[in-house]
Amino acid sequence: MRRFSKQLSVVFTFVICVSTLVPAVKAAGPESRAKAFSTGSFDPFIDFINQRIRQGWEDNEVEPSPVASDEEWIRRVHLDLIGQIPSAETVEKFVKDRDPAKRSKVIDQLLDDPGYVQNFTNVWTNLLIGRRTPRRVSRNGMQKFLREAFAKNRPWNDIVQDLVTAEGHFEENGAVNYLLAQMQNNDEAVQVTAATTRLFLGIQVQCTQCHNHPFNDWKQNQFWEYNSFFRQMRRVNHRKTDPKTGRQVDDYSEIVATGFDGPVYYEKRSGLMQVAYPIFNDVKVSPDSGVERRKEFSKLIVQGDRPLIASAIVNRMWGYFMGYGFTRPVDDMGPHNPASHPELLNKMAEELVKKDYDLKQLARWICNSEAYNLTSQYGGKNDIDSPERGETPLFSHMYVKNMTAEQLYDSLIVATGAHKSGQSNWERAEQQRRQWMRQFMVAFDTDSGDDATTFNGTIPQALMMMNGELTKNAISADSGSYLNQMLLEKGNDQAKIRKMFLSTLSRYPDRREITTAQRLIARSPNKLAAYQDLYWALLNSNEFIFNH
Repeated sequence: MRRFSKQLSVVFTFVICVSTLVPAVKAAGPESRAKAFSTGSFDPFIDFINQRIRQGWEDNEVEPSPVASDEEWIRRVHLDLIGQIPSAETVEKFVKDRDPAKRSKVIDQLLDDPGYVQNFTNVWTNLLIGRRTPRRVSRNGMQKFLREAFAKNRPWNDIVQDLVTAEGHFEENGAVNYLLAQMQNNDEAVQVTAATTRLFLGIQVQCTQCHNHPFNDWKQNQFWEYNSFFRQMRRVNHRKTDPKTGRQVDDYSEIVATGFDGPVYYEKRSGLMQVAYPIFNDVKVSPDSGVERRKEFSKLIVQGDRPLIASAIVNRMWGYFMGYGFTRPVDDMGPHNPASHPELLNKMAEELVKKDYDLKQLARWICNSEAYNLTSQYGGKNDIDSPERGETPLFSHMYVKNMTAEQLYDSLIVATGAHKSGQSNWERAEQQRRQWMRQFMVAFDTDSGDDATTFNGTIPQALMMMNGELTKNAISADSGSYLNQMLLEKGNDQAKIRKMFLSTLSRYPDRREITTAQRLIARSPNKLAAYQDLYWALLNSNEFIFNH
């Protein structure tokens, strides 16, 4: 455990002061804005998005929060698009820029940044196969497939079609790992059916495997009709001889096609056996063995002006950027769970189809919208806009989002240069990074064995942030660390305090914060320890560990 200086009580006071900044209530601007805020984009569809969101504000008699400051926004958009906070230099440059279209230009720059590819590869790898790689699944293969897809900005419908029709070696064709991850049990493609409809169509039919859904229109026969599309495949696990031990060990897995034909039989709760043919949206596919059902399924899910695959990805991406989707949860769409802004959801899905399922364009629309550019702080005129209390989201302010484990780790790296601390060799630094990341991910597992996808404030997670190896290295003053470099630079305490805030919270401190920090440093007999305590306080504040 890290040994703190005698200024510990002052540090904790400072943590509390900074930590209250994110959830603080700030009165929205009293003026009525007749014109929507613009990032400088000339896309007319963004105006449509703004109009529909504004109509919701008017209908519910709420006034939106003010536009987020440059510091708040640049941090948010970096986290959302490339998965890490901006550097202090990036924030300074952006704040000084007087170009009225600078936000739109930053969005375009980040969409072309390699970090965009890495970030969404992480997001979708976790969605498709989970954080903890299932047995006989190649995480490297899955990531390679996604990395290439996002780097080329492949149309989303093409990506999904490759995933549901995949066959072959789990590294030669990385898409098969999605199916392999859902085939851990010999369950006749039940899990594949449930995951595919939830992830790509935005509907939850898993409950209808055994009976009709008690609360919506999904029927048991629909589950098995979908399931019949996935019966013509099986996984094959290959083994090899370990030359050192002579024992058989795992080698690779693959998906191969089978000659399954005919219908699927399932049992109703009454005990009667029923027959299900491959049917999607009332279109029946031939059950003959010569028909490749998964390929037929991949064609059917993209038919129409607004197929479910388009609505599902729009809803999921809106929820990713805004904190809440148009439905809650984002993967449970249907008449039983109406969208908060149905007209907007439908139109965005239609436009996405017209744009050939361009995910970068979808992200560009959302990040350039007025709602995305609002502050996360709210006041008396929009405090009813609280989805966390069960209210319908109106998007009159940005909702505070938990960082993912990957975002938090990479942001610590950016803020502190911790991966460089004491390292002179790139390979050694990368090895240390992987080791830290493994420890970090293990600490985010839950006792029940589920994947913990967010920093949600549990005691083990809080202790890791406060006392873990990563934070310890982050605040070290060893050669190569950010703190070491900053302390060697010229400048008084106030200048260095401002730089510390900028590197961690992506903003300058206010007068109260500077006074408190200066008092901490002045009272300490050990100036280095005081700076380390201050840095520790900033890194453990709510403002650092939340995306707001």
